[in-house]
Amino acid sequence: MKKKKQPVLEAITPSQGGSIKVERYSDSCNDSAAAWHFHPEMEIVYVDGGAGKRHIGNHISYYQDGDLIFIGANLPHFGFTDRLTGNKSEVVIQAREELFGNSLETIPEMEPINRLFRRSRQGIIFYGETKKKVGVMIDRLPELQPYERLLGFLQILGELAASKEYELLNVDQVILETKPQDTQRLDGIYALVRKEFTRPIALAEVADLVSMTEQAFSRYFKQKTGKTFTQFVNEYRLVHACKLLAEENMSITDTCYASGFNNFSHFNKKFKEFTGKSPSKYRNELHKVVQ
Repeated sequence: MKKKKQPVLEAITPSQGGSIKVERYSDSCNDSAAAWHFHPEMEIVYVDGGAGKRHIGNHISYYQDGDLIFIGANLPHFGFTDRLTGNKSEVVIQAREELFGNSLETIPEMEPINRLFRRSRQGIIFYGETKKKVGVMIDRLPELQPYERLLGFLQILGELAASKEYELLNVDQVILETKPQDTQRLDGIYALVRKEFTRPIALAEVADLVSMTEQAFSRYFKQKTGKTFTQFVNEYRLVHACKLLAEENMSITDTCYASGFNNFSHFNKKFKEFTGKSPSKYRNELHKVVQ
């Protein structure tokens, strides 16, 4: 019998000679972050080009033309790229808040960065000129020596702290448990949804996966994510529909069924609730932006 993978706390070792870890992934996706995981380090991820899905805390969404994401300490998440993302590269910065010691509380110039760290516990995406400017700064970071890298990291934090071009992802501030047993359990649930979302997933099936009764599982999932299991699956399907509408030349009806919905009117209703737009309007606005 194949031993089940244990997705627990990710151990992170700083880059040699430094106090922060900086990794560039150029040839393929960041396979080490494929599972649902967390770590006590805060993390900044810059994806240069390409499109993919974000799953941070209880938030799921779709991005185009790269991404700039700030994830606070101990906030569970999946990786942001896979072999279908189409990005040029991905740079990941990881560091502990303790790196700055008492300076966050005692040095007035550090207060904006302290506020940035507090916001990052909900997950932040940056866009517009901030994403362009900071993306270039992040892209240079792996080539720098430790001292210059630390100074560059401070400059990046300063730019992000001053920016108004951001969106908080876990806006309802659901606090997710970060115990290894919860991470393992949620990883199994999320892995099932990621693989099987295009078909009906019975509550009994997923409850059995984590050795719970249906009632106990429903309570557990709502407590950990702030959503019912049905809401979560529908959100995953809707994010996939956004990806198909942006990237594939298929009809909206085909997009509906390819995303796991079996009722077109229900799909239209849920899509509008989720995005604020009908599927056709969503696609037309994307095409106008591209043109």
